[in-house]
Amino acid sequence: MFPRGLRLSVTLLTAVPLPGGGTGAPDRRMAAAAMYWAPLIGLALGAAAAGVLIGCRAGHSGPLLAAVLAIAVLAALSRGLHLDGLADLADGLGSRQPASQALDIMQRSDIGPFGVVTLVLTLLIQISALARAAELGRGPVAIGAAALAARLAITVACRRGVPSARPGGLGALVAGTVHPAAAALLVAAALAAAATLSWIYAVEIAAGLAVSLALTALAVRRLGGITGDVLGALAEVTTAASLLAAALA
Repeated sequence: MFPRGLRLSVTLLTAVPLPGGGTGAPDRRMAAAAMYWAPLIGLALGAAAAGVLIGCRAGHSGPLLAAVLAIAVLAALSRGLHLDGLADLADGLGSRQPASQALDIMQRSDIGPFGVVTLVLTLLIQISALARAAELGRGPVAIGAAALAARLAITVACRRGVPSARPGGLGALVAGTVHPAAAALLVAAALAAAATLSWIYAVEIAAGLAVSLALTALAVRRLGGITGDVLGALAEVTTAASLLAAALA
């Protein structure tokens, strides 16, 4: 049996089915455990995407097609929820409305022009940066580090002191559940592990997390806190920033 926190983390962050049924509605203690497991989930997703890159390289598909397929696998394994969150957040922030109205916009089922443009540009950055990293021989590790950083960004955003923008929903469940010291320890461990492979991957993770911190601060200032959409957007933006750093370092 999977620990309840790990099960919830897999359920929230992936589309991977797990054997066995649920154990009722999650509480904040379980949510905290899920957020602590999130970086490991990211590492597993990154390994799947890295496997796609390695397989494409063996099949001589070229770096661009390999990058498209690897990013597509990440999107599929997360059910596209992070991309949906990115689009919703872009529409909410792009509206320049007060927090309550921006949150209402984010809850709509449609995607507006800000969301479409943000999705397209973010995916283009992810794909082109990964293709360049693959050309430099960094592709598999770069996508693994980016996926790790993306889910670690979610953990960091759920630290104490960062409020929820709404009284209900995913943001309210996970906001403030992560101890800041634990978040710092996870970040330090990720950077140290990446540095053992190359300083490039440590810089990649650091760059992604720096961008995620800036986006979190923006969400708190404009919306009053985080939501599930904000967390999804953090994952996608962190992935893009991390891969860009890997391509340019």
